[in-house]
Formats: sequence, structure tokens, C-alpha cells
Amino acid sequence: MKTLFIAIITLLSTTAVVAQDNKNTAKFELGKGLDINLNNGEYHFNLNGFIQVYGAYRNQKDGEDESVFGVKNAFFGFKGGALYNKFTFMLEVNFADSNPLMDAWAAYNYKDYLTITAGQKQTFTNNREMIMHEKGLSMAERSIVSQYFSGTGRELGLFFESRFHIGNVGLKPSIAITTGDGRNSFGSSSVDADMGGLKYGGRLDVLPLGEFKPGNDGVGADFAREATPKLLIGGAMSYNDGASNSAGEGHGDFILYDKDGDTRFPALRKIAADLLFKWQGLSVMAEYVNSSATDLKGIYTKSTGDLPLQPEEIANYLSIGNGYNVQVGYILKNGWAFDARYSKVKPEFKETAKSVLLETDEYAVSVAKYFIDNRLMCQGSFSYWKNPNLKTSNEKLSAELSLQIIF
Repeated sequence: MKTLFIAIITLLSTTAVVAQDNKNTAKFELGKGLDINLNNGEYHFNLNGFIQVYGAYRNQKDGEDESVFGVKNAFFGFKGGALYNKFTFMLEVNFADSNPLMDAWAAYNYKDYLTITAGQKQTFTNNREMIMHEKGLSMAERSIVSQYFSGTGRELGLFFESRFHIGNVGLKPSIAITTGDGRNSFGSSSVDADMGGLKYGGRLDVLPLGEFKPGNDGVGADFAREATPKLLIGGAMSYNDGASNSAGEGHGDFILYDKDGDTRFPALRKIAADLLFKWQGLSVMAEYVNSSATDLKGIYTKSTGDLPLQPEEIANYLSIGNGYNVQVGYILKNGWAFDARYSKVKPEFKETAKSVLLETDEYAVSVAKYFIDNRLMCQGSFSYWKNPNLKTSNEKLSAELSLQIIF
């Protein structure tokens, strides 16, 4: 941390000299960070971040009330480009997370229609809400669909992203090949080694009414107030050939075996369909996710090879089933925003005490005041969870007040 601080101070101090040269510029704008351009833009660097602090009250039926105050997110990012953004990179950490490294990638931008990225980044093979960065969400928390079927959304691997147009219709096909073990899955550590096989996925987004204003399809609210209706219809799928995490976005959370006592893991398949609509402050997002397991034959729960995994037992290890989420919001010209959401997840098999995925309904509302887009935001939210099949602790209430600043 001390080294990072010294590096930042050094960079900022040199910026004062750099800005004096008419070929080099340095500019800071709230929400967009510190931009440094060298050699008339041939090289570009940006320092940025955002902080979310919150206080919350939570009540669970048959449980004790809980009041909490803390830092939900504390992101710091460093990104840039070389040769007029032919090559770009990004490094981002979240100091509020026990494993702070979130994004670490380098990309080659071939022409205007193909980007090849290597490293750890937010994958596009999840549902629409999971593609949005944490600072771009319009609700206090991601929906239960995102929470059950995903983790942080970051994975390590190769990513191929393209975009082109047929008339006014925009098409964005993407393909990813990742480790299937989530974040910080570098494979060289004997303490935290990779498990299972690779993960293969892709997404296709179609924009039948033309492109959104820059960046407006990556946030929840319609900050840009689209002058004409804009619609994005997307679909994604992934196949994790050996998952050892409930959502296929981590590793080592459980161990299963073959008949010889060697590790063996089931495959996890996931499909997602979603849409995003925005027009003059109105935003509508709808999502559907289905997750299922395969390649279960020959898997045992004990290394002795005498206790085969029963098909329905996989629900004790993987989050499999269906989920959908519908969210509607409206932002006024003065920055006041109102959002409401209904989400539901339902497991593939009948629930047991050990089931990972529990049938759950979620209702959530939010009122927020934005200052200069979402660069400074104060938000109050309320959510209600209901688990109809649980006999006790089947209801949970949560009220939260949060403050966000993007710098």
C-alpha cells in the first residue's frame, strides 16, 4: 500500500511538468479521473476510482436485528493505452474486498471491430446486470439472480469482442475462453491451484434501434436521457468443464472424486437472455438465467470411491435452476431517480437442508439523488426476501442508506 501511494504521488507531481508542454496534457474531471495524454495522445493514462459507504438495518424472521455501517466498495483503477489506443490495459483493485484484485488485463484493438483481451476482467457471459460495473448499478445490491448464479463477474482468460452494423442495427458478438475458476486463478500456486477444466462462453447483443449514447448501455439508469427509444436484446451461454464453485466462478469450494480417488468435477452449463430499454429517463431491464449440471456419471462424494453422487445431490454443490429479474426505473432531469425490482429464483430439484439454491422471491425499491450523473450519489433502498419453503427464517427485510462518489 505504501509503495502504491508513493507511485501515485510521484505520478501526480510529474504531471505538473508534463502539462506545461503543449504536446502533453493533464486534466482531472470528477467521475472521469485524472487523464494524462502524451505525444499528442499517442500515449494515454488514467487514474480513477470510486467509494461507496453505507449504513444498513437488517431483520430476519426468527433472528436478531442487525445494524451495520461500513465501506461496501473502495475501487482504485489505473488504465491506459499506447499507439493511439491500439494497445490498452487496465488494473483495478477493490480495497474493501478480502481479495482486492478485480481487473488486470491487456488488450489489442484490431481495427474498429475486434478487440482481443488477455487477463482477468469482467466477463460478458453472465446476465446483463453482472456485465455492469459496480459503480453503474442503479440499485443498492445486485439482484438475487446475479447473487445466486454469479460471483463478482471476473474471470481469467482470453476474450474476443467484436461490433459491427447492418444498416442501423448494431451487432456485438463476443467469445471467451477462461480458466473457469474465477478471480486470481493463476494456476502456479500449489496453495491455490486451478481445479477442473476450462470454461467456454459467448454472447450476442443486438441493437435493433441503433446504438445507445456512449456508455449508456453499461449503467442501470438512463443518465444520457436517450432522445429516441433504444433497445438491446442479448443472449449468453457458457460451459464450465469442471466446476468446483457453486456458480462456476471460483475454485476449491468443494471436492468430488472418481472411483480411483482422484479429483473430478461436474460440468456446469449456463444460459442467459436479457433486454435493456431506455428512453428519455425511463429504463427497463429484464433477465432470465438457467443453470444446469452435466457429466455427473462416475463422480463420488468420497475418495474411497464407494459413495456415488446421486443426480439430485448435485444441488448440494452447484447453484442450478432458473431465475428471472425485472427492473424498472426513471430518472428526472433534476437527478432524482426511482427504481423498483422483482426477482425470483427457483431450484431445479426439490430443496433440502443442504441445497445451494433456495426458492426465493425478492422485492426491492430505491430512491436516489444523483449529482453530475452518478459521479456523486446518495441513495436510500428497501428490500424484502421471502423463502416460501423454509419453516423458519424465511423472511428478511433490509433498509440501506448509501453514498457514492466517483473520482
